[in-house]
Amino acid sequence: MAHVVTQPCCNDAGCVAVCPVDCIRPRPDEPGYARAELLHIDPATCIDCGACVDECPVDAIVPEADLAPEDEPYREINAAYFADRPVAG
Repeated sequence: MAHVVTQPCCNDAGCVAVCPVDCIRPRPDEPGYARAELLHIDPATCIDCGACVDECPVDAIVPEADLAPEDEPYREINAAYFADRPVAG
């Protein structure tokens, strides 16, 4: 199971620094980071450790199984981000 970033993501990137598998994008050193509306978690790479959940200051990261009905679209938004941006393993 993966975690999913929902609104209101504050884009402070604290979650990026604590992710042990580096599956949250965009990172602060990547093009487009400053314009990103929210960050994304790669569902194929996420190991469900919860470190990002603990770090998120606005509670925008949710375990996939706990998504509220109104947040379900974010499951696909997070996954779609990685369709042409695979996380290198």
